[in-house]
Amino acid sequence: MDVTDFPDDLVQTQAAWNTTYDALAAPRPRDATALRRRLLLLSAQLWWHPYWATAPSLPAARSELRRLARTHGVARAA
Repeated sequence: MDVTDFPDDLVQTQAAWNTTYDALAAPRPRDATALRRRLLLLSAQLWWHPYWATAPSLPAARSELRRLARTHGVARAA
């Protein structure tokens, strides 16, 4: 399995995590408590996703997922 063969739901979850993190990092975020809770939920979903049981190199795969989600998010915004 190629390290870039991520399931769509995993990429979408990482993209949602990135968006939530960015919203929480903004100055004076609106409803910070809800953002923190969402970030925690998304973190757990990312960490325990079944894909990681089949990933050939966990650190490299997690890094590639973050990179892919960032570019995926940029492509969606354009």
